Amino acid sequence: MNEVNNGTTKMLKDVDWPVFMISGGFLLVFVVAALINIESVATFVNATFNWSANYFGAFWQVLCFLTVVIALGIAISPYGAVRLGKQEKPELGTFSWIAMIMMTLLAGGGVFWSAAEPMYHFTDVPPFFGGIEAGTAAAAAPALSTSFLHWGFNAWAILATLTTIVLMYAYHEKGLPLKPRSMLYPVLGEKGVMNHWGSVADIVSIVAVAAGTIGPIGFLGLQMSYMLEFLFGIPDVFSTQLGILIVLVGIYTLSAVTGLYKGIRFLSRFNVIGALVLIGLIFLVGPAGFIIDHFMTSFGTHVRDFIPLTLFRGDAGWLNWWTVFFFGWFLGYGPIMGTFVARISRGRTIRELILGVAVIAPIATMFWFTVLGGSGIFFELNNPGIISGPLFEAGLPAALLHIGLELPLSQLIVPLMMILLMSFLATTGDSIAFTMSIVVSGQENPYAPIRIFWAVAMGAVAAILIMIGEGGIGALQNFIVFTAVPVSLLLLPMLWGGPMLAKRMHRDQFPHLYKTEQ
Repeated sequence: MNEVNNGTTKMLKDVDWPVFMISGGFLLVFVVAALINIESVATFVNATFNWSANYFGAFWQVLCFLTVVIALGIAISPYGAVRLGKQEKPELGTFSWIAMIMMTLLAGGGVFWSAAEPMYHFTDVPPFFGGIEAGTAAAAAPALSTSFLHWGFNAWAILATLTTIVLMYAYHEKGLPLKPRSMLYPVLGEKGVMNHWGSVADIVSIVAVAAGTIGPIGFLGLQMSYMLEFLFGIPDVFSTQLGILIVLVGIYTLSAVTGLYKGIRFLSRFNVIGALVLIGLIFLVGPAGFIIDHFMTSFGTHVRDFIPLTLFRGDAGWLNWWTVFFFGWFLGYGPIMGTFVARISRGRTIRELILGVAVIAPIATMFWFTVLGGSGIFFELNNPGIISGPLFEAGLPAALLHIGLELPLSQLIVPLMMILLMSFLATTGDSIAFTMSIVVSGQENPYAPIRIFWAVAMGAVAAILIMIGEGGIGALQNFIVFTAVPVSLLLLPMLWGGPMLAKRMHRDQFPHLYKTEQ
């Protein structure tokens, strides 16, 4: 009994209560306001969305682009040989490490967006590729290339390259907390990290990632409910959606509680293997030649046009609802995702980190989008309206479902898609709950009650917002664009902090290379 009391006392002492109460209190205020008047909340969110996109959109595009360039520059420089975390060998095997990184982000929306986004761009060609007729074979590469822009090199680099380098230096070399506040070290130094500005950094990072994760959790309830009704006649009502959320929350809460090396690693590996099985089945019975040809063509188009496509400012209205929205979403994930990757990357070199996060993960994501989205385009070309019709009528889940139904062996492929849809998002839920718990507790392996709180809280908020109506989930999802404003300012110092601290660690680890300078 004394051990339990001592453990509880230590937990209560270690928790950063101002950060915990303010970040958790924000979610409570949002839910209460939505319950009172969802129309007013939606109006407020739309206003902040437009303000953020209009005033910060161009800045975010430049920030993402520079992060890619600087991260790759560090990787190919001598600094890439620096080993992070004061450990000679990595804690995790390469497969588990890559799986945990990919599934934490890609799961947040990569299943249903991979089917739907290419179809949106195929039926309405983005303005950058003006002059190409929508719905034709010529529109396939622009559609996929634009999807690559939103989910590829820019998104992954901003999440966990320079940010992770700074956090690992601050934590392992300077003894600062493994929290977003330590990203302020290049600007404020050791003392500045621990003052009120550090608390602000932690709070805005938690709020941003919570908004970005609760949205997909809620949408999953709506999507799975739609699919169950379409396939099995189960009523698409709130009780069904709530049941789905209870199962999802139960899975990722258990995973988060069992820890990094058990539940989270197991789910991540399961997802990667499941995704490979799905890809194999689609290649076996689907348009494999079309997928390979269009991946190569679209990837080539994307690389060729990467700079002008990333920095395109020709149509503000389109940009706000596509590129700026996605960049804002991933920026909002940046500090927490950087913290998570720092936690699992001890013993990796900077070159391995950047290669895994900013090269391997985005290319794998692009291929995943081509497998699902490219299959949808193939079916649409041969039978116009077969995928786009359900998508425009019923939204994102319809695209994924009807692509699966068009494939031979659909009776096997569609259930596998539904399982992956659930397990992918469970991986995001457990990793984000685990990392938010690190931030509020200051522990590498945070206390189980704190993990349970964040895991259940995100599911509960999603359930309440679904009960209010789909507008509640959409409002919170769009609110991440506003929360990305302070987070992007927090990420800005990474542009010079990452190279500076990489050089400092290189000097410490390879002093013989600097003897001539002394």
